[in-house]
Amino acid sequence: MTTAAPTNGRDLCGETNPPSMGRILPDELAERLGTDDEPFLLDIRPESDHERDAIDASRNVPVYDDLRAGDESALRRRLDEIPDDREIVTVCKMGVVAKRATRVLDEAGYDASTLAGGMSGWNGYERGSLGYRIRSLWWRLRG
Repeated sequence: MTTAAPTNGRDLCGETNPPSMGRILPDELAERLGTDDEPFLLDIRPESDHERDAIDASRNVPVYDDLRAGDESALRRRLDEIPDDREIVTVCKMGVVAKRATRVLDEAGYDASTLAGGMSGWNGYERGSLGYRIRSLWWRLRG
């Protein structure tokens, strides 16, 4: 299930959120993995980062550096590698650059969401860290 982002402003982590952008919390994603409702996980981080630490079943399309530099064309050129018949969840290190990927996918007609907190959030969820629990509470409170 995706959670609507706030309509404006920055969250406590300094992340900006466009009004229509969806996000999914790590625990929500974990509940959907291995089910008929499993989204396509698009990990945009550099290949070396994906090889070192990735969510099982994620697909690496390493366009992070391009998107971070403002070049959306790198992702647009690779849209044929992304299925259009299910939700896409974009993943990066902290979730900030993945928001750009989510926006590009939304504009191209995909049902896309960003993994809140990126791999940092996912790893915190898996460890059950206090930092993750606090961030998760914040994400839920702000809607």
